Amino acid sequence: QSRVVESGGGLVQPGGSLRLSCAASGFPLNSYGVGWFRQAPGKEREGVSCISGSGAGTYYIGSVKGRFTISRDHAKNMVYLQMNSLKPEDTGVYVCAAGPPIGNMTCVLYEYWGQGTQVTVSS
Repeated sequence: QSRVVESGGGLVQPGGSLRLSCAASGFPLNSYGVGWFRQAPGKEREGVSCISGSGAGTYYIGSVKGRFTISRDHAKNMVYLQMNSLKPEDTGVYVCAAGPPIGNMTCVLYEYWGQGTQVTVSS
């Protein structure tokens, strides 16, 4: 059964850092575009960042630019989201999703979705 699994969430103080990881089974994550989404209580899910299958293309929403970095390790078949200078408004469930590449697009149509990992930024 094909699936993605996130890890690395937790409770962190404002200004702190976390690194989220996305792993896959049942399909070649290395060939897929991967996106990170988050959903805060009472708010709609929003796309935070995505990375192309090659890793050459990346995208960030404005509120996380300069603080978050998406990357992938093809040797480990993993995708990461390094989150620095965290703010309370970054709190939410972070979900990893993967989709087959579409030409040179960075963000793709996602086929596989994880269950999410909770990130809480609070003092």
